[in-house]
Formats: sequence, C-alpha cells, structure tokens
Amino acid sequence: MKNLPFRRAAAGTLAIVLALLVSACFLAPGRFTSALEVRKDRGFSFSYAGELYLLPLRQSSQQAVFTPQTCNETDSGAERACTGDEIAQQKADWETRQSKDKHEAAAAAGLFGGIDPADPGAAEEIAAKLRRQTGWRKVEYKGDGLFVVDFAITGKLGHDFTFPTIEGFPMANAFVQVSQRGDGTVRVDAPGFGPALGGLGAAGLMQAAAASDSSGKPGAEAMPTVDGTFTVRTDAAILANNTDEGPLADPRGKALAWKVSSRTTTAPTALLQLQR
Repeated sequence: MKNLPFRRAAAGTLAIVLALLVSACFLAPGRFTSALEVRKDRGFSFSYAGELYLLPLRQSSQQAVFTPQTCNETDSGAERACTGDEIAQQKADWETRQSKDKHEAAAAAGLFGGIDPADPGAAEEIAAKLRRQTGWRKVEYKGDGLFVVDFAITGKLGHDFTFPTIEGFPMANAFVQVSQRGDGTVRVDAPGFGPALGGLGAAGLMQAAAASDSSGKPGAEAMPTVDGTFTVRTDAAILANNTDEGPLADPRGKALAWKVSSRTTTAPTALLQLQR
C-alpha cells in the first residue's frame, strides 16, 4: 500500500502554487530593511534591500526531484520499506504528475507574465525584467525562489506608488502602497509586511503549504522566514499610525518604525497631511 499522505501532498502542491498565482499572493519578503520618506512638499524616496521570494519558484524547486517514500502495512498502517515494484509505481505516478504540473503551469503562465515557473530559466528571465526597471540596483537569484535585491527610488510624489511591480505581470501583491487623497493627505499601507502577506485567503494557502512537503510529513519549511524593519520618515503632520511607540524624533522630522516578523499581527499603516 503506497503512502497516502505522500500522494495527497504531492497532488496538492501544484494546487497551492496555482492558487497563489490566482490570488496574486506570490511575492513575499524575507530578511530585509525598508524605508519610506515623504516630505510635506511631496519630496519622496523609498528603499528596500534584502530578500524577496517568488513563491511559485520556491514551490516548483521543492518538487523538482523524485524521492522514494516509505510504504505502510495494509492492516496495521505501520511504516515499512517499499518493494522495488512499489517504488517503480511511485516514480511512474510522480512522472505523470510532473507532466500534468508542467501543462497546468504553462496554462497559468498568463498570470506570471507569460513565464512558466517550472522552466529552469524562469528565475533569470524575471531577474532580467527587474534589472531593466527603474530603481532596481541589484537583483541576484540564489535559488529556491529567493532573490537578493536592492531597490531605491527618489522623486516627487505626483502619483500613487506601489512596490514591488514587475513588468508584464498583470497582478502582484504589494509590499508597500502610498495613496494620495484629494484633501492633501497621503495614506501609507504595507500589506506585504503584515500577517499572511496581507490576505486571509493567502493565510490558508500558506498553512497548507507549510503543513507538508513532497514526503507528506508535517513541519516542512515551505514559507520563508520574515525578519525586517520598515521605517517612515516625514516632516508632515502625522494624523494616524499603528506603531507601538508612536512618532519618534528624527533629524529630518519624525519617524515611524515597525519591526516585521512572522509574528506580526497588523500591517503597518499611517496617514500623513501634506501641503496642498
């Protein structure tokens, strides 16, 4: 009798990847430092340095190699070594799933900028897209869905701002959003630095992904470690914020600081009043 948890976990992996794509929650921070400065005269700068994960690439890499699984006794359910025939059947089933996964991933490529995440060259193609966009000073792919990046941009806040964006991708979940209002206020939200990447639907997907790997055993690390800081500096009036300490003294005005980790319960947010 083949290991049923293995079969369930393997069958569900692509579903998790595709669901992440469909929900557009396929970007995640890792270890990082990020800062936003908004001046009351609309001077603006933003930076993000550290790790950025593309979750579908991470999931794909975890399923790239066949690993034989243990089998179970029919009556007792106790684990035992598999026979040669059972291992051969496991591999045949795995190869069938791999073929189906590639077909379905190709169908989902429209949500991934036309790039098949199962393609070995997908990561470098995405890295090349980022390098040619303004602000991306460093983009290095380290494997397993991990990019080490350095992004910085400066200018005037004449329009809303979202980070990150990827050229050709129809959707992406935002780490940071800066939204302007007609009354001269600016709202800062950082959903990507909040719980479950800012979405309850994504939370369920992440728990499912973290609950099992290709072996069907619990506790596999499917999600990256999140550990970072996000700081907002401004000389504008701070109308609202959800920091623990409130505004802090800063050489250029005041600062709001958030520590971001897997235990973060609320996404950073602030409301600033700029000159009209």
